[in-house]
Amino acid sequence: MQIKPGELLANINSPEDLKKLDRSQLVQVCDELRQYIIDVVSVYGGHFGASLGVVELTVALHYIFNTPEDQLVWDVGHQAYGHKILTGRRDVFHTNRMYKGISGFPKRKESIYDTFGVGHSSTSISAALGMAVASKYKGEKQKQHIAVIGDGAMTGGMAFEAMNHAGVSDSNLIIILNDNCMSIDPNVGALKEYLTDITTSHTYNKAKDEVWNILGKLSKFGTSAQEIISKVEGAIKSAMLKNSNLFESLNLRYFGPVDGHDVNHLAHVLEDLKDIPGPKILHCVTVKGKGYALAEKDQTKWHAPGLFDKVTGEIYKKTYNTPQPPKYQDVFGHTLVELAAENDRIMGVTPAMPSGSSLNIMMKEMPDRAFDVGIAEQHAVTFSAGLATQGLLPFCNIYSTFMQRAFDQVVHDVAIQNLPVVLCLDRAGFAGADGPTHHGAYDIAYFRCIPNMTISAPMNEEELRNLMYTSQLDDNANGGFVIRYPRGNGVMPEWKTPMRAIPVGQGRIIKEGEDVAILTIGHIGNYAVEACTSLVKEGLNPAHYDMRFVKPLDSALLHEVFKKFKKVVTVEDGCLMGGFGSAVIEWMADHGYSAEVKRLGIPDEVIEHGEQIELHRECGFDPESIAATVKQMAEAVKA
Repeated sequence: MQIKPGELLANINSPEDLKKLDRSQLVQVCDELRQYIIDVVSVYGGHFGASLGVVELTVALHYIFNTPEDQLVWDVGHQAYGHKILTGRRDVFHTNRMYKGISGFPKRKESIYDTFGVGHSSTSISAALGMAVASKYKGEKQKQHIAVIGDGAMTGGMAFEAMNHAGVSDSNLIIILNDNCMSIDPNVGALKEYLTDITTSHTYNKAKDEVWNILGKLSKFGTSAQEIISKVEGAIKSAMLKNSNLFESLNLRYFGPVDGHDVNHLAHVLEDLKDIPGPKILHCVTVKGKGYALAEKDQTKWHAPGLFDKVTGEIYKKTYNTPQPPKYQDVFGHTLVELAAENDRIMGVTPAMPSGSSLNIMMKEMPDRAFDVGIAEQHAVTFSAGLATQGLLPFCNIYSTFMQRAFDQVVHDVAIQNLPVVLCLDRAGFAGADGPTHHGAYDIAYFRCIPNMTISAPMNEEELRNLMYTSQLDDNANGGFVIRYPRGNGVMPEWKTPMRAIPVGQGRIIKEGEDVAILTIGHIGNYAVEACTSLVKEGLNPAHYDMRFVKPLDSALLHEVFKKFKKVVTVEDGCLMGGFGSAVIEWMADHGYSAEVKRLGIPDEVIEHGEQIELHRECGFDPESIAATVKQMAEAVKA
């Protein structure tokens, strides 16, 4: 389906084309850009509300600044659809997030306008500051560096570390705070309240008016503009509540708040800010989902709604003739509430993903026992460790890819102190269309090397419930207990089975067999079931073992396997380097066995975005690839 852009947008293939327009035409460009995003995303899918909220800001930035010479960094990439469309990717925008199509996030190798890869949050200020310091060092005094950071991303501690450094850097840096009170879920914490105070305070708004009156005169002063900078600062500081401002205290000149949907005023403000040296912050107030009423009303639902009817707002859902399995995240959410009702030590923690992880179920049922701590994975883990020191049992739910940010805290605050924290890693394995910044490829490898850690993965919903039940038993209340599971649905329509304990480190036999043994970990074991079914039809009879645990491995089961089989295939939806297959080979070597072991999993390379099955097939561990590998090994045995 070909989706045509508006008359102005159709002729914009780069920011240079945008700059040819009169400022009076910018409002129309914004209208056309917003409509084009709605048209394409409604048909092809993708993130939605975030980019709608920054349409005017995107147009103003590319109109005023000399991109890509001036460096523009987005935080996070959910906001960057308009940026992609204005920078030469309009005609391929419909391939966004599709296999072999353009990325859903800014990506350096995709465009010279994408200055930094930004699939996770709170990195823009650090990156832009690094660019600014480099430009200063090289004598590029006119080069601008702009970080556009959402207020949700501003809750990440790294953003404050960067601002602390920026304030003493004397570098040419503009931080644009996109203040819409949202990340994916509503923002939480004191920063949100602080920003609300700024935007509603009559005193701050009086300061805003005085500042812009002075800035409006800058163009008349020409090269002497710097002489009135002190007047600008004085106008701000004299009106601040108690003469105090968070950003000013970090030595960042603060401007705003301004209407983030007034494109002409934004263009005027940005043009003036270019002439003010040093680090500064512009506070823009926007509405996530701006221009599409339903997205403005329910911003969480319309963050990434899937395909929908743009006229009626109906979100298309697949229909099935038979009951479908639930998502793993929903099984987690309901099971946690079920466990917490019986165990008053259980607490829930998530860093800004209550709906994505389904911890929102517990937050609704038990609001005093479930915490959204903002985009702060490091804090989430250490906060959980603090709870554990007082006899509580936290279930800390963090997407696998974002758990990487809290590795140090897992080592120092959980493992070394041997504290009972259950780390539930959602989106383990390939995350799909979100691509390499969201793939949970490395958690098995980076947790295996840490003492006092149990690492497990369920093959289905029943096993997830059993592992969650096991993790909260008193005799397992030492060290970190990792439960990893993938994005998407399980395999059991009837999943609410009674929970039972699984002995830690105990695997299970799924299928007896001969010639070749398949060892799997987690949901990917269901692919092995499919492979075995097809192989049996061909007259082959491989064995299949679901190991359940990567650490500790089931030694009794592995002794059984390596005494019987000389051909073994391991399958995992994690990286091969240091992963589950590597653990099996290490065990084999340590115990004096000799066998041919073929490891299937994610290779040592960055895998791009696409549907999960497409990526599994590309990496060679879809059901057909597993079957082909086993068949080849079985035929070698018979030969």
